[in-house]
Amino acid sequence: MDWPVDPHRYLTFLGVMALLAMTPGPANLFAVATGVRDGKAAALLGMMGMNAATLVWFGAAALGLGTLVTAFPAIFRFIAIAGGLYVAWLGIQAICGTGHAPGDPGKAHLTRRGPLIDGFMVQFANPKAVLFFTAVLPPFLDPARPLAPQLALFAVATIGLDAITMSAYGLSGAALTRRMTDPAFGWISGGLLLIAAAMIIFRH
Repeated sequence: MDWPVDPHRYLTFLGVMALLAMTPGPANLFAVATGVRDGKAAALLGMMGMNAATLVWFGAAALGLGTLVTAFPAIFRFIAIAGGLYVAWLGIQAICGTGHAPGDPGKAHLTRRGPLIDGFMVQFANPKAVLFFTAVLPPFLDPARPLAPQLALFAVATIGLDAITMSAYGLSGAALTRRMTDPAFGWISGGLLLIAAAMIIFRH
């Protein structure tokens, strides 16, 4: 049987992706902060938003993302800086308590844009995502096989593993709210978001 992806190569990718998914980065920090600030439902919505952005990046990879990054590096740098500033604004907003009221950890207290859109913007601006699609994923692609089926299978693995780890981080953050006093909500979630913003802006 002719598989769309070489099985050994795919298994290797699963191992690499599992390690990348578990590694703390802007996306996972955002997941924790969202869980702390707005509870379980918001954490899951944020996870869905981040994985929607991952799908966009997979589409860009199919169109030749590596070539675009090489030809227009300033554009991707601008996206990272703008996204990092947006995450920093979310962190400052969380610390100041603007538009957020801590309450039931299982209930989402949405921002004006909501965790779904916030999550999308965090992952879309995440340099780790660009690095993944330009440096990590290409060696696993087999030029002798059709590209679309390979990208589809790699997308299933990537989004599946990301969904598991992002949800775990986010739900862990939501669980922390039961052990904290009200003022701690904003400081912890805001601090995590500011760290995530710094990682986005200053990571090359």
